[in-house]
Amino acid sequence: MTRILIKHAAVINSEKREIHGADILTENGIIARIAPEIRCEPTKTIDAGGLFLAPGLTDMHVHLRDPGQTHKEDIFTGCEAAAAGGFTAVAAMPNTSPVCDGPDTVRYILEKAKMAKARVYPVAAVTKGMRGAELTDFAALKAAGAAAFSDDGRPVASAALMLKAMKTAAELNMPLLSHCEDDTLSGGALMNEGEVSKELGVKGYPAAAEDAVIAREIALSAASGYPVHICHVSTATGAALIRDAKRRGIRVTAETAPHYFTLTDRELLTKNADRRMSPPLRTRVDRDAIITALIDGTIDAIATDHAPHTPEEKSDFMSAPNGVIGLETAFALAYTKLVLPGHIDIWRLIELMSLNPRKLLRLDPGIIREGVPADITLFDRDERWTADKTRFRSKARNTPFDGMRLTGKIKYTVCRGEIVFEDTP
Repeated sequence: MTRILIKHAAVINSEKREIHGADILTENGIIARIAPEIRCEPTKTIDAGGLFLAPGLTDMHVHLRDPGQTHKEDIFTGCEAAAAGGFTAVAAMPNTSPVCDGPDTVRYILEKAKMAKARVYPVAAVTKGMRGAELTDFAALKAAGAAAFSDDGRPVASAALMLKAMKTAAELNMPLLSHCEDDTLSGGALMNEGEVSKELGVKGYPAAAEDAVIAREIALSAASGYPVHICHVSTATGAALIRDAKRRGIRVTAETAPHYFTLTDRELLTKNADRRMSPPLRTRVDRDAIITALIDGTIDAIATDHAPHTPEEKSDFMSAPNGVIGLETAFALAYTKLVLPGHIDIWRLIELMSLNPRKLLRLDPGIIREGVPADITLFDRDERWTADKTRFRSKARNTPFDGMRLTGKIKYTVCRGEIVFEDTP
């Protein structure tokens, strides 16, 4: 029997908006006891004096590249990176090879993930082959273990097909996650359309390409009553559309990623392809609007959109694929850029990175209490450190944050009652 005793932790309770000192004992993957003082003979003791304890972080949007693209990342290395970032659960997008559009691929991911250092929730494709023409068998995919549906990486171009997908997902009580992009506007673009793209002389991706599809999804939800979740929001107008929709009671939710509340398209003046992703970095106005949307509840979750590529693929600015990695820096970026300046508090941060993603994925709440799975994150809120991509657990190195000075360090991650990450010098 594995028993982990965590001593002297500052336990964050986002429901009650309080922090209290406690010891926590885990036994066989479950939180067995929470008390001011626990005395026992554990398998392992963690001295958490000075550390904050939170429910394990959940990333509802990652690309693990497994099956078929394991030279970029695989389930094991992706989950190693997740554990190092404080994540105990990740939702893996379906743009693999083959596409995760059938029960066999869902089962492959779940079977391989049994030995990984984080829980993996497969997201199955909305359409067969992610080609946007024919819906997958949602019921069979759910039965195999899919946690949600998305064609992330590609938009579902047909409004009629998207409405059918929303209806089918709702009937199964499954989340539908929308990649909002009108590729007739964005096709061939390398970055945000604006002053910087003009200065560099490259084709830009207009904000309207994202905004138009966000507006469409909202209109479909308003007309039908079916819920929809908007992935990786990056624009001021997109955030405004979602805010208005929520005020009107429309069943829309949304996420953003750390790069959208941290960076702007001026980063692309260096022509560093590690700063290219889709949707692209936008303007300072957009970045500030995303921060406001995180503050006021318009955006429900922070996800990384962890998208690994090889150094060779990312070597040329003009031809590199879009995507950046983010599992190992997300928490510190959110703490540094949102909590320290006073935009949000620590309880809101845990809502955005743990509780809300779990709610959106229809998972158990993830609250720290006796009798629930022992998925736990311990962090030092004061520790300053420098992001160093050479030390990442991910196979990939395509981060835009290399060399950035950050505050807030993950010290331990416990998943299924096992210590899957321990920060060591």
